[in-house]
Amino acid sequence: MLSPEELQAQADSFPWFHSIDLGRGVRTKGLSELAFRADQFPDFAGKTVLDIGAWDGYYSFMAEQQGASRVVALDHYAWGIDFAARGAYWAECAAKGELPDHNRDMADFWRPELPGRRGFDFAREALGSKVEAVVADFTTVDLSTLGTFDIVLYLGVLYHMKEPLTCLERLRTVTGEVAVIETEAVHLHRFDEVSLLEFHPGHDVQADFGNWYVPTIRAIESLCLAAGFRRVDRVVGPPPPPSTPEPVLVRLGRRLGLAPAAPPPSAPTTPYRALVHAHV
Repeated sequence: MLSPEELQAQADSFPWFHSIDLGRGVRTKGLSELAFRADQFPDFAGKTVLDIGAWDGYYSFMAEQQGASRVVALDHYAWGIDFAARGAYWAECAAKGELPDHNRDMADFWRPELPGRRGFDFAREALGSKVEAVVADFTTVDLSTLGTFDIVLYLGVLYHMKEPLTCLERLRTVTGEVAVIETEAVHLHRFDEVSLLEFHPGHDVQADFGNWYVPTIRAIESLCLAAGFRRVDRVVGPPPPPSTPEPVLVRLGRRLGLAPAAPPPSAPTTPYRALVHAHV
């Protein structure tokens, strides 16, 4: 058995998106600290779970550790793309003010040895995990080969999809009880409950040419309902409006009927990460 120092040294040789606790004081050094709390997810105990876009497996392993009876980690893009080569190409496009040819992802930057899966495999072995790995593109895979799962995780995926409604319809097909959907979202000042999608063909969202649609919370809910989900619960929604006390004279005038009704307060336009539970 490797010592904790040896295990940490091996972990440090891989790029990670999430910081994963591998036990014995060993932790992967993730690029992002974005992680949702366990109480923001359904109860995994005894449930079957599909994690779409699993990448390094952070949420797959979390579901397993919380008692899921079966967990399948599905990925394709993050496991097979040479991010260094693709990143260099995208940097050239940005410098020239051009949009990239996304067909090159599979033609020029795809690596069949799956370099992006090394971290997942390493963490799986270190944790003694039984999470199943499936290499497939969820937008094209035959869904009958996957089956249905009690809980489906769709985290950090939706805003990368060119056809968000079609993808959510496919998500509904494999969901037995509830889908957990997390995405880049936007709150628009004075448009708190308007269903809108921002289209981003460039790299203005997180300097990433692979982001397409950024929805409002109402658009997320509407898309889920249109895809066939029965109910959508907001877990993480837009930021609350700022608390700005109304001036005394305005408040007095309103009481006397001398001042017009003020519009309800609204948070400033801001990007954030939304999280919803979509029930079947």
